[in-house]
Amino acid sequence: MPEREMIVPPWWPEAAQAAEGLTEELTRLRRHFHQHPELSHQERRTAAAVAAYLTKLGLEVKTGIAGHGVVGRLMGATPGRTVAWRADMDALPLTEELEVPWRSKNAGVMHACGHDFHLAIALGAAALLSRFRDRLSGEIRFLFQPAEEGPPQGPDSGALGMVRAGVLDNPRVDAIFGLHVAPTLDVGQVRYCPEVVMAGSEHLILTVTGQVAHGATPHKGVDPILAAAQTLVLLKSALAQEVDSRQPFVLTFGRIAGGNRFNILADRVVLEGSLRFLSPGVRERVLAAVRRHLAGLAKATGARLELATQGIYPILKNDARLAERAVRILKECLGARRVTAHQPAMGSEDFAYFAQEVPAFYFFLGVRTPGTRGQALHAPDFNPDEAALPLGLKAAAALLLGTGAIGFR
Repeated sequence: MPEREMIVPPWWPEAAQAAEGLTEELTRLRRHFHQHPELSHQERRTAAAVAAYLTKLGLEVKTGIAGHGVVGRLMGATPGRTVAWRADMDALPLTEELEVPWRSKNAGVMHACGHDFHLAIALGAAALLSRFRDRLSGEIRFLFQPAEEGPPQGPDSGALGMVRAGVLDNPRVDAIFGLHVAPTLDVGQVRYCPEVVMAGSEHLILTVTGQVAHGATPHKGVDPILAAAQTLVLLKSALAQEVDSRQPFVLTFGRIAGGNRFNILADRVVLEGSLRFLSPGVRERVLAAVRRHLAGLAKATGARLELATQGIYPILKNDARLAERAVRILKECLGARRVTAHQPAMGSEDFAYFAQEVPAFYFFLGVRTPGTRGQALHAPDFNPDEAALPLGLKAAAALLLGTGAIGFR
């Protein structure tokens, strides 16, 4: 790659200035979506607002994809590459604790994961780049995805459903981008991972079946609650010895249910949890160890322990070559000090389904007000700093231009 190769168009300063001019519009969009959040598989109003906005900009728009997904196609003046930007649309079942003018109007539903930011940035990018349509080559495709928070309703929902619906085809997308807000990172900062970005995840359902007995005569039955408790303690201790400590994984159980009455041994207990992993080999080793220990507990307790697993999301990986180019673009357009590498996160993201199909680059946008602790994602007091919106827009526009309008080699 030549030392002084141009990676964004010579008119980038003009586009960057125009992006700054959209700050008020970005804020308006974000607050609109924040006030009207919708849960996974229910994003009807959101999808309609997105489609109407894109149509007004003059993009080719298709709706009803994988449920309520929307695709907007911005066609350049000359033939060229096809690059895509993905934004997720759904909110979470939380009651907002913030008292702000743009507080959620949908009781019990809140944009506590920043998808309102994602929507505003993607629509802002469509608005910005449509102004330069006559200078673009190829196609910029905006994918507005439903049901990222899940759980998926079969293979035709969420990101996988959009892939199966063909949103990456006709013509085939050459590169796809996406971002997530990061409340642990100050406004003005961007973080990325060169390859592995986020963990793969597996849903675990453990059914422990015992034998009912009166609470006064537990020796006449088999106590599945006791067996479940022993399972949790054993797995936490034993698995620490099963996998190289330099190969991270996380196994947690977030739900346990069983029993009918305080003085009767339960007939069955069901535990649900998740396994997070950064390599397929670690996943296989952990699951094999879990099953081996469960077999031992079954013999020791007399209970029947049955494990069912269901894949949630694959490991999210950036394309190494595209990531190298993307980082150069971000550093040149945002400033090198703003862009830093980071370790993979143990959370999961269904953007991984797009990344399995075409070269992808996924990164994190700081939304923490400098000097504060910020708030956690999925928390009822989540309050990202809107000052991050124009930086997110510039990052999106620069990446789409630097890999699409003039290509990458």
